[in-house]
Amino acid sequence: MASKKGIKIFTGTSNRDLAENVAAFIGIPLGLSEITRFSDGETAVSIGESVRGKDVFVIQSLCNPVNDHLLELLIFIDALKRASAGRINAVIPYYGYARQDRKMKARDPITAKLVADLISRAGAERVMCMDLHAGQIQGFFDIPVDHLLGIPILARYMKKKEIQKGVVVAPDLGGVTRARDLAARLGMPLAIIDKRRPAPNEAEVMNIIGDVEGREAIMIDDLIDTGGTIVQGAEELLKRGAISVYACCTHPVLSGPAKTRIQNSEIRELVVTDTIPLRNSLKMEKITVLSVAGLIGDAIKRVHGEMSVSELFE
Repeated sequence: MASKKGIKIFTGTSNRDLAENVAAFIGIPLGLSEITRFSDGETAVSIGESVRGKDVFVIQSLCNPVNDHLLELLIFIDALKRASAGRINAVIPYYGYARQDRKMKARDPITAKLVADLISRAGAERVMCMDLHAGQIQGFFDIPVDHLLGIPILARYMKKKEIQKGVVVAPDLGGVTRARDLAARLGMPLAIIDKRRPAPNEAEVMNIIGDVEGREAIMIDDLIDTGGTIVQGAEELLKRGAISVYACCTHPVLSGPAKTRIQNSEIRELVVTDTIPLRNSLKMEKITVLSVAGLIGDAIKRVHGEMSVSELFE
């Protein structure tokens, strides 16, 4: 592996705790930087140390407030480019706007592609993301993309539950591949919830494909936003004879009524990762947070050392 002296890790304001844990895992301090805002809201970034010729990694989740954090990332990349960084790597644990990955009706934008273009044009030469909402987003970039998976972390935790008779449930048809992966790792059968979305952030369960009666169900998704899908799914699984319901996801967006819905639901435990920081107002006994710092740290060391990243998941 290349010398650690060649690596610099910086972070925006979206998830500093994760960035600090990644840097500690690698064994280097976070790079010196300052992010300020003018009175009218403009963002200013100042790099506090030399990055000339360095392999620089900027860690920034595009979580709420999404637009502010996106602009921070773009300005950070531009500052590093103008400071003659050797290579600029954008590490985006949670890729915002990923749900706008296609045209649902006439005259819709494809915002996930627009964001990819902005990041590339700003000067990033490589991108690292976790559990993209749609795999095809990797193709929206004209630069290399390392797609990290949260499933192994979630699977290791769920194995400790020693569930004797379980079933892994995909909350919709789009999540079947993810659920199948978790089911294979846990040695459990697969079930699928067939639903439709009458409007954004609204879901309606139509049917459940597979046997859930007498089983402990584990629902898996890439993200949970308002909680409607996961809570409705849990209710329907219990109606169909499931003994209990666990839920897990990589990205705890948890906006709007999510906390109330999850707190009042029949979900036994919600397992998430720290790709998005869990605000104090959202913390509750039902939520368990697993860290992805080690995974991201390993991936950064492999990218820097010109080694395979995919071997992490084999």
